[in-house]
Amino acid sequence: MKYFVVDAFAETVFGGNPAGVCVLEEPISAEIMQRIAAENNLSETAFVYKKELGKYDLKWFTPKAEIDLCGHATLGTAFVIANFVDIHVKEMEFSTLSGILTVAKRGGLFEMDFPSRMPKEIPVTEEMEKAIGRKPLAAYLSRDLILLLEDEKAVAQLEPDFLKVLALTEGLGVVVTAKGREYDFVSRCFFPKLGVNEDPVTGSAHSSLIPFWAKRLGKESMVAGQVSQRSGVLHCKDGGERVLISGGAVLYLKGELFV
Repeated sequence: MKYFVVDAFAETVFGGNPAGVCVLEEPISAEIMQRIAAENNLSETAFVYKKELGKYDLKWFTPKAEIDLCGHATLGTAFVIANFVDIHVKEMEFSTLSGILTVAKRGGLFEMDFPSRMPKEIPVTEEMEKAIGRKPLAAYLSRDLILLLEDEKAVAQLEPDFLKVLALTEGLGVVVTAKGREYDFVSRCFFPKLGVNEDPVTGSAHSSLIPFWAKRLGKESMVAGQVSQRSGVLHCKDGGERVLISGGAVLYLKGELFV
C-alpha cells in the first residue's frame, strides 16, 4: 500500500506533528492496522479507504490502540488525498468512530470540522499534582483530563512523571493548558496510555480546549499554540456543537509498505 508521512500543523518539514497515512486499495483487518501502526511507531497512523470521490473511511491507530479521534492524522490524510489521491479535491467527508468529519481545503490550510467536547470541572487530586509535578489551578474532564496552569511558562517548562500520568484514572490523556502570550492559549498533551508520552500537536484535544477557552476568553475565533519541543499552531473557531480547527501540512516521506 502507498504510505506517507506528513508533518501536520506545520509550515516546514520537521515541524508540527508527524502522522503516518496509509492509503488502502481494499479494507484490511484491525489487527493488521494495529501491527502497522506499531511498526511505524508514530503517535498516530491513519488508514484511509476511498468509497467514492470526496468520501472516505478513516481510522486512526496509535502504536498500542485504535483511537476515536485524531486531529493531526486527519489533517495529514486530507493533505495526502488532495495531493496524491483525488488531486485538487476541495471538500472531503470522512466516516470515523466519531461520526462524519468534514475537511475543507482553504488556500494553504485544511479546515477540519470536529465535535465540540466541553470539559466539566472535577476536583484536583494529590495524584494529579504528583503526576505533573505542580498543583494545577483547576481540573476538567472530557475524553482527556485537562489541567489549568497559571501561565504559559508553567506549561512550557512542565516535566511530568509519565509513570504517574499513566496511573491516573481520569481521562485518556492529560492536557495542560494556560492563557498564552503570543497565542490566545497554549497547551501540551501527554498520552502514555496510548504509548505516546508527549504528542507534539494534538488536534483532538482542541475539541475540548476550544469551547473551554472560548468561554473563558469570550472569543469565537482564536489562535492556539502547542508549546512542546516540536511545536505547532492551530487556528480555532468555536461553533457551539462543533469546532473548526485549521492548519497547514508538509510532506516528509512517500513510499510503499509491503505487508
